[in-house]
Amino acid sequence: MGNSQGVLIPKPILAQLGLEDEVEMEVENDAIVLRKPQKKARQGWADASKAIAHAGDDELVMGEFPNVDDAELSW
Repeated sequence: MGNSQGVLIPKPILAQLGLEDEVEMEVENDAIVLRKPQKKARQGWADASKAIAHAGDDELVMGEFPNVDDAELSW
């Protein structure tokens, strides 16, 4: 875990709490609190992307970065 410290939570405890896949972690009143996520990962991203595209605000910021052999490809 690099320079971090870790805590192992037994799988049966995670299963009992329904925290088998993903968790949210916060510090509250000097305690580490693990919770089920309030929403699924990436929930709403598709709608947000559509809204950005509809507004015309989806242009590349840094431009194209072609690969060396791209000129030889036919699309």
